[in-house]
Amino acid sequence: MQKIMFNDKYGLTKAVLEGRKTQTRRIIPKEFFTLQWDVRDDTLVVENECGDFIDIRNTKFCMFKKEEIVAVAQSYKDCGGFMEDGTPRWDYISCIVGNKNAGWSNKMFVKPELMPHQIRMKNVRIERLQDISDEDCLAEGIEFDAKAKSFYCGMNVLNNSKIWLGCTPREAYAALIDKVGKKGDWKRNPYVFVDEFKLIK
Repeated sequence: MQKIMFNDKYGLTKAVLEGRKTQTRRIIPKEFFTLQWDVRDDTLVVENECGDFIDIRNTKFCMFKKEEIVAVAQSYKDCGGFMEDGTPRWDYISCIVGNKNAGWSNKMFVKPELMPHQIRMKNVRIERLQDISDEDCLAEGIEFDAKAKSFYCGMNVLNNSKIWLGCTPREAYAALIDKVGKKGDWKRNPYVFVDEFKLIK
């Protein structure tokens, strides 16, 4: 089983666990575009060693496949809840890995099989980053504050205030993608994998 990491600073892991975030976009690696590639129907294709063009979703470039179950990465100390026998989950993990393990505070080093939450990839599609719809912007975990008439994502832990992003879903998502990715990604408008998923555990 693989694991997937979401940005905690902007509350994206929390949004996944609350069922508000059901999509994520991952930029297609630059390496793909150094090969013989083309656009076919609703996807990209790449030429293999036999001269056949295959869908990028069936290659090594696509990290997650449709119907794949993936663990949601959290640091071990953030893995709350209880085991079936009533043991606190963090206590159970502490016994296995110890609280000096690198994964105790950094989710980059955790084992997928020890994660309490999983998602199922319902669909994987290809599009340009700026092709995102308003509905899909909201599926990325952005929320609307009717009183402020603005969109936000997550809370600032220093002063417990909302992290404001913009007045429209697209404006908010554009701001978010430049914060969690590389600055200028929105303007560059790269091809991306759109992973649509559902929280199953």
